[in-house]
Amino acid sequence: MAPAGLPREARLRRPGDFAALRASSGRAGGRCFHMRFRDNELGHARLGLAVSKRVSKRAVERNRIKRLVRESFRQVRHRLPAVDLMVMAREQAANVPGPQLLAEIDTLWNKLLASTAPAEPLKRVDDTTTIGR
Repeated sequence: MAPAGLPREARLRRPGDFAALRASSGRAGGRCFHMRFRDNELGHARLGLAVSKRVSKRAVERNRIKRLVRESFRQVRHRLPAVDLMVMAREQAANVPGPQLLAEIDTLWNKLLASTAPAEPLKRVDDTTTIGR
């Protein structure tokens, strides 16, 4: 049986990758999380996490938040476009139960999918019909 964790190629690891996201990227946010993203040429999404001591002094809380975000990303990463993501936890995240954190991070994934999805044409090129009332 294959391990269920995140493979190495699905994680941001180099400081330069994080610096590039801070310099120029798209943004999305919610009550507990702030996300930055930018396209990559790798063909798959990669995740980086930033959960500072400002969020919680207790490492147990910070690790819980990181585990929840990683698991949510692992389940949705095949639907995401080829982007580098950095998810930063806000101070409010420490006091929120796990199911609510998962619901909020799922909302962020949906925002990302909506913002990077190509716009659908209103009319097909070969369609010559008009809209009737």
